[in-house]
Amino acid sequence: MAITAEAPRGGLVEELGGISYTFVLRIKEIERFEDKHRGVFEFWDSFFERSSKPTSTEIKDLLALGLVGGGLKDQEADAIIEDCSPADYLRLYQIAQAVLGIAFMPDAFASEPKKKVTRKSKQGLKSVK
Repeated sequence: MAITAEAPRGGLVEELGGISYTFVLRIKEIERFEDKHRGVFEFWDSFFERSSKPTSTEIKDLLALGLVGGGLKDQEADAIIEDCSPADYLRLYQIAQAVLGIAFMPDAFASEPKKKVTRKSKQGLKSVK
């Protein structure tokens, strides 16, 4: 696998139209999304039916902003997303959920599991009279 196919920490590489793209949501892109739509945490909740479902416009805008965070210019990102058809919407929904999730939890799928720290109690059990 080429190094360009690897996502940076907090990012995701997905294929659209047969081409691999890097999606990264940084604070700047999240704020741009919130300026146009709703709060990012409410949007996150919408994927889990704790808020109104995401609209196709919200999904497309979030993905375009993810492409901008991944290094593309605004116009390039918009064109890539607009080239998708309605048949792609379910996949775009899934990618948007993953892009936002990895932005919130960048180490969730880290290849090396974190070591579990166990502490032994210095005090034994005490009986209460």
